Amino acid sequence: MTKAAYSDLNLNDLHILVALLNERSITRTAGLMGSTQPAVSKVLKRLREQFADPLFVRDGQAMQPTSRMLDLSHRLHALLAAADDLRVAATAFDPARSDRVFSLLLTDVGMIHFLPPVVTRIAAVAPKVGIRAVPLQSRQLEARLQAGEADLALGAFAGAARHLRRQRLYSDGYLSVARKAHPRLSKMRSRSSFLAESHILVTASDAGHAAHRAAQAALAGIVPPANVLLQVPSFVAAASVAAESDGIAILPANLARRLAGPFSLVAFDCPVALPRIEIVQYWHERYHRDDGHRWMRATIFDLFGGKSG
Repeated sequence: MTKAAYSDLNLNDLHILVALLNERSITRTAGLMGSTQPAVSKVLKRLREQFADPLFVRDGQAMQPTSRMLDLSHRLHALLAAADDLRVAATAFDPARSDRVFSLLLTDVGMIHFLPPVVTRIAAVAPKVGIRAVPLQSRQLEARLQAGEADLALGAFAGAARHLRRQRLYSDGYLSVARKAHPRLSKMRSRSSFLAESHILVTASDAGHAAHRAAQAALAGIVPPANVLLQVPSFVAAASVAAESDGIAILPANLARRLAGPFSLVAFDCPVALPRIEIVQYWHERYHRDDGHRWMRATIFDLFGGKSG
């Protein structure tokens, strides 16, 4: 590269380049970075000229990195991490004065469970700090954290990349829920009566509920197919249907307790054994030493660490 080419490089372009490396798609990179396809294409064209290399070549629908791009990748990560360290060193974080906005990647369950206590705590100790909830797509977990699209991901993501930093918060069990006026509510404590009821089963998905697969498999093995009233990919939807039918649903314990009152449900112990879920907060190495980020992680842990369901 020429001296002039180096002078034209900017950190935002390099962040887009790393996102392209992760996503292998201009469309997905544009969505991840809050940009447009033409804008990302323009950045890629500029970088190709500056590095005198195609950087990516088409392979069907995917974009495959060239050997030059692969050679650059480790140095790009190091450069961006160093830039973040410079920014952190130059800016002291004061929660009482900061107007920083923290973005949290959350499932629908996570939004219901985490956001009310977090918003209440932040309002009390850091009134100018903002919270942005980002709907989670597990395929984009690592890329969004690395690109700075989100500061933290909260939930149970057993398949998360090993290079992500993480901290265990708590483990959650399951509770059954049924409407308060259910005609056989008093009989559901026994295993046989429980299995004889109509069941609303929640199906695991890659969009946040992958950790539920073990419980889903356990229930599928003991609930007679004829007793399955509904299968739905949302715990909240399952609770809503249970509130207006004679179906019973099994929800993560913390969610069941939070929804019981508003949905007029009764939450009770499942008479069948189900595996527990480990709830963790995840973040990228590039923000590990950021003072504001450390404060946010500490706040999350103070609110939820060790409080198992």
